[in-house]
Amino acid sequence: MGLLQNITKRMPSSGLPSLDDFSKRKNRITPRLAFFRRRIRLRGNSSISIPLGVVLLFPCIVIILILVLFLRHPSSPGRILMPAGAPPSIRKISEQHDRVFATGCLDPHTQNKGERANAAFVVLARNKELEGVIQSVKSIERHFNRWFHYPYVFLNDGEFNSTFKETVMNYTSAPVEFGQIDPSMWGFPEWTDAKVAKEGIAVQGDAAIMYGGMESYHHMCRFYSGFFYKHKLLEKYEWYWRLEPEIKYFCDITYDPFQYMASANKTYGFTIAVKELKETVPNIFRYASAYKRKNNLQSKGLWEMFIESPPEDPKPLPKDDPKYKPPLPDELRKIEPNAGGVNEVDPETMEGEKYNMCHFWSNFEIARLDWFRSKEYEEFFDMMDRSGGFWMERWGDAPIHSLAAGALLSPSDIHYFRDFGYRHTTIQHCPANAPSRQLPREPFLEKTTSDEKKRREEDEYWESWDPEKENGVGCRCRCDTDIVDVEGKQGSCLAEWVEVAGGWASP
Repeated sequence: MGLLQNITKRMPSSGLPSLDDFSKRKNRITPRLAFFRRRIRLRGNSSISIPLGVVLLFPCIVIILILVLFLRHPSSPGRILMPAGAPPSIRKISEQHDRVFATGCLDPHTQNKGERANAAFVVLARNKELEGVIQSVKSIERHFNRWFHYPYVFLNDGEFNSTFKETVMNYTSAPVEFGQIDPSMWGFPEWTDAKVAKEGIAVQGDAAIMYGGMESYHHMCRFYSGFFYKHKLLEKYEWYWRLEPEIKYFCDITYDPFQYMASANKTYGFTIAVKELKETVPNIFRYASAYKRKNNLQSKGLWEMFIESPPEDPKPLPKDDPKYKPPLPDELRKIEPNAGGVNEVDPETMEGEKYNMCHFWSNFEIARLDWFRSKEYEEFFDMMDRSGGFWMERWGDAPIHSLAAGALLSPSDIHYFRDFGYRHTTIQHCPANAPSRQLPREPFLEKTTSDEKKRREEDEYWESWDPEKENGVGCRCRCDTDIVDVEGKQGSCLAEWVEVAGGWASP
């Protein structure tokens, strides 16, 4: 025992710490943390208490979050302190048939010095849609028409009241005309049985087809398909820009798209291409294809945008493959079902082609009116109209315009306004801003807002536009963030357009 004690005393003091050492250290640290462990009551007589450390930590977290948000804001001077990173690039489209008219911002005061095109905005609306019309007019005035002052033509199947007219005219300094649609352009034509047509519409309503049970919607689609360009107020115009109630523009348009369309010899312009609901147009392609065959029309390269790609034939297996099956003898092929050389017919195909449901979303379109007025388009519309599809099905003007373009036009006749930020209902396209192509923005204090503070707040909102990105094309765009851009969603037809336009120019 004595020997063990001597050994213990002789052990070097620099060895492992003893339990006494840990106890002493704990006693030294605990008093320092005890302050933060003190609990404070929420109220004087409350039984609920919170550690003081939690109370002190919460405002620190809030301050850190505020600093992070400040540094990440696009207009923040502190943003240069953040790592640049590599934002996801945007793919460029081949310029073989079409190209963006302007990348980034141009000087609108230089651009508007030239001669104006013979063009107008066309708005189909009713008195009850006044608020939605105001939203649309305010948006297009802020982002484009405050510089270019193109006129508006408002059309209604009824009569516009004085409140509608006076209110609309307060929101623009451009000329405004109001017109009523002739009954011959709206409603059931004389050559159709109105009772049968109404029954067809009722059946669609019972089947819960979107807008299928709304008679006025069918009239609207037919009007925009074959009559709007014949209205007496539009007879004098060569170009039109369709404007819908309750739409939004996100980017400044600092050039005249009518003049650029004319210079590039374009006929039709779009900003969104999506797929139609199949149940609304089950037979539309059969009639469009029949028109093409009847007139012996050969595709100019655009028709393929609306055709479903045929499935690739599987490569024949080599004879030594375990899955290889030798062909049936001729004697058996004659009696074997579906093996006699006659392929099963797909009821949805026409001339071996099948509609992929793609169409240019026509609630925004800029187009030459003389194309709609042409003999070829008129014949196309008349054939589609006489089929009864506007009543017995719910054919929209978008697939009508698109299939007519596919049959009559080429990709070089079409322009994709990829630089236009646009939203209607829950579908939007909003481009990224072009790097090093942004210009300072002029304030636009909307005159009909009487509250000066609200006027300035609304304008200041557009002062902080979105960050620039590689291959971006927009000018001072600020996009809504509650929904995903249509280009990245299922149902977009961007890939189909790119294929006929020449393919992708960047990976």
